[in-house]
Amino acid sequence: MTSADGTRIAVERTGSGPPLLLVHGSTADHTRWEPVRPAFAERFTVYAMDRRGRGESGDEPVYTIEGEVEDVEAVLDEIGDPAHLLGHSFGAIVSLEAARRVDDLRSLVLYEPPLPVSDLDPDSEPTLAEMEGLIEDDAREAALETFFRDIAGVPPAELDALRSAPNWPARVEAVHTVLREERARKAYAFDGRRFEGLACPTLLLVGGETAPFHRAVSEVLDGTLPNSRIVVLPGQAHAAMSTAPELFADEVLAFLERVE
Repeated sequence: MTSADGTRIAVERTGSGPPLLLVHGSTADHTRWEPVRPAFAERFTVYAMDRRGRGESGDEPVYTIEGEVEDVEAVLDEIGDPAHLLGHSFGAIVSLEAARRVDDLRSLVLYEPPLPVSDLDPDSEPTLAEMEGLIEDDAREAALETFFRDIAGVPPAELDALRSAPNWPARVEAVHTVLREERARKAYAFDGRRFEGLACPTLLLVGGETAPFHRAVSEVLDGTLPNSRIVVLPGQAHAAMSTAPELFADEVLAFLERVE
């Protein structure tokens, strides 16, 4: 599919039923959803996209969140029918912005979008500078681990699950994209008034053991969006698709079926 600036966006389609678009987070690609995609595909036509700069999608030398939002819009437009939209982490920020522009979205699911709306959000620039040095020294895996540990706040057990996943080498290869995304995230200005008209049913997923920052963001969003609810995933942090796929899929499917 082709975005507004001409960037080609790769999407893998599986299953049958109403459309469900999946938007992954930082360093990942469409394979991020493999632990839960089969369950979704039993009831939905699942579209798992590679965000720009990842997988088989193209990229542009100048990066903006706006470009990412246009990518999601382009995929939804190509799908044609009203769709459900599920975004994780940075992909949830992009999905939130895209949802504001789509008139016929069936529902929105956001799993811990790291919006810069809380004093609990730490200064990440020193860590990004450290990561830049590691990438320059071709220590890309160390740079990726630094991101997950010091910026994303991923606990050791969850990081072990990420390391053991088949898409870990692709994450290592894409670690340089973290630098632009994290700086764009920090510069993003969230204005709740822009989302007052976002009336589609919205599920806000948050891990029961996640960082306080993510809980704070979900509470801000729940107080902002006109038709939202928070569901806590017990015992989970920021990657429940990997650490508790059945729990994650069950909560998402229960919400989508209520909307349907």
